[in-house]
Amino acid sequence: MLILDNIKNEILTYEEPLKEMHDSLGIEAKEKRIEELEMEMEAPGFWDNPDRSNKLMKELKDLKGLKETYEGLKTQMEDILTLIEMGEEETDPSYPDEVKAEADDFVAKFEELRISNLLTGEYDKCNAIMRLNAGAGGTESCDWCQMLYRMYLKWADHKGFSVDELDMLEGDEAGIKNVTFQINGLNAYGYMKSEKGVHRLVRISPFNAQGKRQTSFVSLDVMPDIEEDLDIDIPEEDMRIDVFRSSGAGGQKVNKTSSAIRITHLPTGIVVQCQNERSQYQNKDKALQMLKAKLYLLKKEANAEKLSDIRGEVKEIAWGSQIRSYFLQPYTMVKDTRTNAENANAGAVLDGDIDLFINEYLKWTNRPSDQE
Repeated sequence: MLILDNIKNEILTYEEPLKEMHDSLGIEAKEKRIEELEMEMEAPGFWDNPDRSNKLMKELKDLKGLKETYEGLKTQMEDILTLIEMGEEETDPSYPDEVKAEADDFVAKFEELRISNLLTGEYDKCNAIMRLNAGAGGTESCDWCQMLYRMYLKWADHKGFSVDELDMLEGDEAGIKNVTFQINGLNAYGYMKSEKGVHRLVRISPFNAQGKRQTSFVSLDVMPDIEEDLDIDIPEEDMRIDVFRSSGAGGQKVNKTSSAIRITHLPTGIVVQCQNERSQYQNKDKALQMLKAKLYLLKKEANAEKLSDIRGEVKEIAWGSQIRSYFLQPYTMVKDTRTNAENANAGAVLDGDIDLFINEYLKWTNRPSDQE
């Protein structure tokens, strides 16, 4: 069949790139490291240091996951080519469609692995700590902030990542004023760093009695969750530590004790906050970890341009500073102002389908310098 021949020709174009990916991913080195980790796990006393053993277990899980993903692609390609050969004797008219669906799935998975291979930054493999702040627009922006929070929760769920809510302040009438949360999963920061900046919404506001179109803004700051103990000394006089009652969901217990922690680093103005842990001490430890990570990054990046990037490209949360615009009226469209990537299905985007924008950003930032 002509359709099957076309599918075969397309799949065969991935044969050489798949071999090249084997080398670029360092599969052989990863297999060797897996063997080393498995031998170490079998050694006496492996669990004597829980922090170290848990870190090695996580490394092993990530290495195995990457190896299995690559091997799965190889197997899937072989299976598709076998299905095409069998199709020569197949009389079912729906058979080519089934093979095409399998081929499309292979291409999507190959592209996803190829994009993840671009994540070579020092902290790309880390979990991502994210903070959404409602900007200009009042209640409308608070609602927009909640919509974006839901979008990232949906994206994380699609990826099989877990999310920890670290801090939240609800809006006066609706939505949320700000929320800090952590997405846990391999390359979470590498993916989410593309989302850092101001997000703009245009729609007919449900909070406007006159039914007028309204524009609102929310800023997103993203930083890696650097797990190792950073050698950062913060003098006590450089910090203002505020203790207050936790707010938001969590039942009656969460409001009975003053366990939430806010730390302000006076020299830089950096503010970190945590209220999700069970005790004041745990919240303080997490907040200090976040502050150390921010200061460590600031120390690593000396020049002003990189300093601005690490601190989340802090700009006024208003017109003209957005990285992406979401139009719900008079038409639906989501467009990234950096890469020009766009998706007319705004509903799907708000349900977490943001991989197009993430992938285009990663390709954009990894393009050859002569194309800049």
